[in-house]
Amino acid sequence: MLAFETNCHIFDGCGFPAPGLNSFLFEPLFTVGGIEFNKPMLLAVLTTVIVIGFFWAAFGRAKVVPGKLQMVGEAGYDFVRRGIVYDSLGKKEGEKYVPFMVSLFFFVWIMNLWSIIPVAQFPVTSIIAFPAALALIVYVLWMYLTFKKHGFVGGLKNITGYDKSLGPILPLAVVLEFFSNVIIRPFTHAVRLFANMFAGHLLILMFTIASWYLLNGIGIAYAGVSFVMTIVMTAFELFIQAVQAYVFVLLATNYVQGALAEHH
Repeated sequence: MLAFETNCHIFDGCGFPAPGLNSFLFEPLFTVGGIEFNKPMLLAVLTTVIVIGFFWAAFGRAKVVPGKLQMVGEAGYDFVRRGIVYDSLGKKEGEKYVPFMVSLFFFVWIMNLWSIIPVAQFPVTSIIAFPAALALIVYVLWMYLTFKKHGFVGGLKNITGYDKSLGPILPLAVVLEFFSNVIIRPFTHAVRLFANMFAGHLLILMFTIASWYLLNGIGIAYAGVSFVMTIVMTAFELFIQAVQAYVFVLLATNYVQGALAEHH
């Protein structure tokens, strides 16, 4: 629900139309091949097109002396490569994972960014299915690398933190580590992104609707304060969107690093 979608104001005898789960439910916009596309799905497809289109335009005909678009692309690519991947995996081991992590970072960031884009005004990652799908991809990669690197027995030891020096508490430690890595890790990876985007969007909606709701009589003074808070929360959300994309990819690289680490 957006502010301009209601005629309800304070002192008009109606209650505050607080946003809720209804603000995250969308009717299908159109159907393609029997698949119904709603607004978040459409924004996710547009995100894919934007990320691919941007890097294709930036590097499709790369030059020794880069143009403005190539410079921007190189800056973004280098930020993820040096600031995230190399720091976690090192240059030699991490280089092969840079394209995936760069794609993941910009895909998550743009899906977050839709929250403050006019007309769109919705963070795709506030729908749990999208962070869960991305976390699942990282999870599958982590599992694959773990067993490829260490073999079946070594992979199990890596996942469970098997260490004979733990003595009597080894069985308990193995169970806790297995539960933490196999179940909790992918869950928290997805929920961390989802919860931040969900809460941020809800707060922006709250202050936006409140600005409109209070725009009546003496409430106009309070509407001004609420509108200022809307601007402040939007600016803060812009920062959080980038941070959450960074954290999501940072955790992904840490999981890869853990999969490749030698077990002692």
